[in-house]
Amino acid sequence: MSYLDNIRTFVRVYELGSMSAAGRDMRISPAVTSSRISQLETHLGVRLFQRTTRNLTPTEQGKSFYRGATEILEAVESAEAQIVNITENLRGALYVAAPLGVGRRLIAPQVPDFLADYPEVSIRLRLTDRKVDLTTEGLDLAFFLGQPEDSNLRIRKIADVERILCAAPEYVESRGMPRSGDDLVAEGHECLSLRFPGATEFQWRLSTPAGSRRFRVSGRYESDDGDVLTDWALAGHGVVMKPVFEVAEHLRSGALVPVAQATPPEPIQMACLFTHRRRQDPKARLFMEFMIERIGAAIRVAHRQGQDQLPR
Repeated sequence: MSYLDNIRTFVRVYELGSMSAAGRDMRISPAVTSSRISQLETHLGVRLFQRTTRNLTPTEQGKSFYRGATEILEAVESAEAQIVNITENLRGALYVAAPLGVGRRLIAPQVPDFLADYPEVSIRLRLTDRKVDLTTEGLDLAFFLGQPEDSNLRIRKIADVERILCAAPEYVESRGMPRSGDDLVAEGHECLSLRFPGATEFQWRLSTPAGSRRFRVSGRYESDDGDVLTDWALAGHGVVMKPVFEVAEHLRSGALVPVAQATPPEPIQMACLFTHRRRQDPKARLFMEFMIERIGAAIRVAHRQGQDQLPR
């Protein structure tokens, strides 16, 4: 095993605070992770971590070595990236996650163009509306809407995405046109909820003349798949909150119409999430930059096309 691999493993163990988490992140077994740390400690002649059954704490020597180790890896990765950029010799698999709507409408259509430029690369695209864990699920990148909970990860913002409340004309005809979030609550409108196991209540944050406000909406229709909610809305079963790019075609055709325009939803952030060092991987870095440019352009087009439908 190379000395550089041992250093890389040490850095991931240090950053994640766990042998098992570092092993999952690097897709190696716990035994291999432990062996690499032991080899490095033997080579250096010092203990890099204090180990107990529950905790793994870096020693003072470990803290000092970490600072130098990161500089070494950054120099190596920078040199590798320059070579890759010159030769365009990217290869290997990238594991990417995205919400269903984002993945289907914005990312998946662009993947063939990226792979045409880099024929030695393969993309493993996982689409889900649930929150994902990059480390435990072995992901390189995750595109998402909203705010991540894990402060140990890095974020690259792509755009602020406009959202809209909408429903089918048949629903509005049968239930009336809600003018605001207060109408949604007071009149008991069916609000289609994107919800996951463990959620105890559902609220929509809307913009009011007095500022941002949460509305505790309700309804009989819930799913963890955003496209199911769109299908239910198209079928006339209730009001849905969606990014404009996901429903722009339905707004243009009249299959969905804006509702509660006095209190529009606040925009939501779209961004790319990656682990502390993952962006240094040339494949991940180039794929992220490629998608950020393509996604940003697609969102701008969708916003322009749907502008007449957005609340003023």
